[in-house]
Amino acid sequence: MSQSNSDTNRDSKAGQSASAKTRRATAKATAPASKAADKATETVGDASSAAVDATERAAGTATAVVNSAAERVQAGRRAVIDASGQAAALAKTTWTVIAHRKALVAGVGAGLSALGATSYLAGRRAGRRTHGPITRLTGGRI
Repeated sequence: MSQSNSDTNRDSKAGQSASAKTRRATAKATAPASKAADKATETVGDASSAAVDATERAAGTATAVVNSAAERVQAGRRAVIDASGQAAALAKTTWTVIAHRKALVAGVGAGLSALGATSYLAGRRAGRRTHGPITRLTGGRI
């Protein structure tokens, strides 16, 4: 008759093979190294995750710096274009005034003459005595 495997009084280590004992001994010996390797892997994973986050932040910051620099360059370029446009307009106006100076002087002279004549006539009219309706009708004879 053979003994059953469910015998509780049986010594469990006696029936084990040599290879099982060797595996268990190896597992016991390598357990601290395995735990250390797992911990190192976890630490490396955390470090690489932190490095990726830092790299992403640095890339985001660098992108923001480049974008703001590009915007400043664009604003400076627009300011230069506006200033050059104003300078060109001023130069064109000055050149037009110089080219047509004779006509300009004649127009200013005519305007001043008209202003003087108008003020003279207004002054003469203001200096006259007022006449009634009959005197005006007769031309000042009555």
